[in-house]
Amino acid sequence: MRSPLPFLMTTLFLDAVGIGLVYPVMPDLIAQVEGGTIGNAALWGGVLATVYAVMQFLCAPVIGAISDRYGRRPVLLISLAVMALDYLGSAFARSMGVLMLLRVVAGIAAATHATCNAAAADVTPPDKRAQTFGLLGAAFMGGFILGPVIGGLLGELGTRAPFLAAAALALANLAFGALTLPETVTDATRRPIELKRANPLGAMRSVSRLTGVGPLLLILFLFDLSYISYVATWSYWGKAAFGWTPWEIGISLAAFGIAAAWAQAQGIRIYMRWFGEWGTIMFGLLFGLVWFVVYALLPPTPWGGWLAILLCPLSSLAEVTVPALQGRISRLVPADSQGEAQGVVASVRSAALVVGPLLMTSVFAWGASVPGGHLYGAPYLLGALLTIPCILLLRRARGPDPAPATS
Repeated sequence: MRSPLPFLMTTLFLDAVGIGLVYPVMPDLIAQVEGGTIGNAALWGGVLATVYAVMQFLCAPVIGAISDRYGRRPVLLISLAVMALDYLGSAFARSMGVLMLLRVVAGIAAATHATCNAAAADVTPPDKRAQTFGLLGAAFMGGFILGPVIGGLLGELGTRAPFLAAAALALANLAFGALTLPETVTDATRRPIELKRANPLGAMRSVSRLTGVGPLLLILFLFDLSYISYVATWSYWGKAAFGWTPWEIGISLAAFGIAAAWAQAQGIRIYMRWFGEWGTIMFGLLFGLVWFVVYALLPPTPWGGWLAILLCPLSSLAEVTVPALQGRISRLVPADSQGEAQGVVASVRSAALVVGPLLMTSVFAWGASVPGGHLYGAPYLLGALLTIPCILLLRRARGPDPAPATS
């Protein structure tokens, strides 16, 4: 069978390019559509992200179960088609209601990441899955490097231009997948859909009952919740604290992405060899904690802004945490349940996205309104506090590297 990995990496790369294209202009787009202050724009950005995450949380296990039954190929191709339509619709949206509806549809079809991970697990030996998830993460980060830079440039032409470019990329990837993507689900691993497990709570109960998986899912949730302080507020933080332009926002995200791509493609191999799976997760958590505190304490001055950009490559080295967690979870899950398991992982991460954007943008809006001394870095202090229980949970869950579960 032809390897699906080239297409899976290309898909995640182009997904990230599409996200990165529109990210630098989101504050301006929301301001155009809704009006108001930068704090109001941040809150609306949080609402849109939350709506998307709620739909993904509800639908990811269903989509995972569908891919276990009908295959990864149709799920991925349909997801790419919907993504292209979503970007195209966003390019012409003139109201927050339309943007909200588009986020609902996109969240329902947001199967790309979970299904790519499941397809990769289908064809990768259990002891190599963390590295494979790292490669997929590196492909995503590679797109994250390129996307914001292009988005910052296109943003100078208008806030709608990046959305049209993102739609074109999604359509090109759809054509590539239709021509090259093989099916990775075989008759031996195909599993009927069970309604009691094709929902977020049922699937989570089923997967978390496997020995050692429950604490890892909780760590994944808390770590993602902490990292949403970057995703939800970075553009607004840079604009408010340092006066960043879309170009400078793009440069800062590119600096982060370059180092994160290295960490997930190569760094994780080094850390796994040095520290093992558990030690790699712990390294990422401790490193992330340090950088949350550093960013929270940066002064809102121009030199503070340039220091933030220069420090981006170092802070991104914590990006090894998620692929190491995914690899450890995948090794504990039977071969015929990889789609369900990755759907649960996607749901857990989506649950963080349900809570996180509104939480972090609200904390940012509060910090920005503090009279006499704006606390723009307040979301990063909260991120540091959320990382501490992750470290404590992992210490309690320490044990030998798991053997993979059997079918």
